[in-house]
Amino acid sequence: MASASRLPPLPALRDFIHMYRLRAKKILSQNYLMDMNITRKIAKHAKVIEKDWVIEIGPGPGGITRAILEAGASRLDVVEIDNRFIPPLQHLAEAADSRMFIHHQDALRTEIGDIWKNETARPESVDWHDSNLPAMHVIGNLPFNIASPLIIKYLRDMSYRRGVWQYGRVPLTLTFQLEVAKRLCSPIACDTRSRISIMSQYVAEPKMVFQISGSCFVPRPQVDVGVVRFVPRKTPLVNTSFEVLEKVCRQVFHYRQKYVTKGLKTLYPEELEDELSDDLLKKCRIDPTTTSIRLGIEQFADLAEGYNEQCIRYPGLFLYDYTNKLHNLEDLSKEPNALPPPVPIFAPAPTIDSADNTWSLKNFNCS
Repeated sequence: MASASRLPPLPALRDFIHMYRLRAKKILSQNYLMDMNITRKIAKHAKVIEKDWVIEIGPGPGGITRAILEAGASRLDVVEIDNRFIPPLQHLAEAADSRMFIHHQDALRTEIGDIWKNETARPESVDWHDSNLPAMHVIGNLPFNIASPLIIKYLRDMSYRRGVWQYGRVPLTLTFQLEVAKRLCSPIACDTRSRISIMSQYVAEPKMVFQISGSCFVPRPQVDVGVVRFVPRKTPLVNTSFEVLEKVCRQVFHYRQKYVTKGLKTLYPEELEDELSDDLLKKCRIDPTTTSIRLGIEQFADLAEGYNEQCIRYPGLFLYDYTNKLHNLEDLSKEPNALPPPVPIFAPAPTIDSADNTWSLKNFNCS
């Protein structure tokens, strides 16, 4: 009996593209990945196995799509905005024997968690503190022009455990320009370290699993590509909202080669910048003459948590934008979002009580 994951004979990917007259659009940063050995390698590193459910972002002509189906995914939902790719994807869906579903939508505007919301047959959710991951994946060969905003969107959803992450620590495997991939995974004191390094590493464990030469794409981009797999952390390394940490990181890394104090001062109005930036650095025990790339996530956690406290003490401070000198705290304090978003509160990991060897939850807050 033939395997349920086996696809019937299909035209080669190059023939498929020629058959449907598909030409990559430079304006959309489209680059087709033509080598099926590499698309299978992506599916392998994403750890797709039989019975898994997968959402693929930007399938294009369907190279990675084929590899995911070949790997045995029992359900594959693809999100594609380009009209031209719908007919070839329908061709694949027919060959996939009811395992593949097409969503003709913009990935940036799609709440991917809603795709499986009403599917009673989906794999079981897995507790965030469980070492096992859900039998679910998000995979994509992203156009370069949407890769950065899309990963920020997904990291934010991950931090709030919403979207597909309401089902547990769903892993994410995406392609990026090699430079961006290096930034996402960059360690401390590395020249590639940036805002996105902190934002990805505090809520997930990103790993560049392999690189792809630009020569493997059509048309060939001027850069190579990195494949990054993100596994959400059981507990985020920073105890603030995503938005507070992002603002602190954005301003601190704005002056990468300058002292950290220069970037911090842009968080405050001129009349408060010296006082509050000095207070924050002293509280966090950070040398004001260090640079942003030499700060660890623990130090960014201290900065974000300290800044969050200042924003509560000075309503409107969170909304302050140093590029708009017309705004003052008195006016900003009257805005609906004058205070920073609350810190997400989730049930802590269960711990074993040494006295009676039973499970207990300490400091539980379900509000």
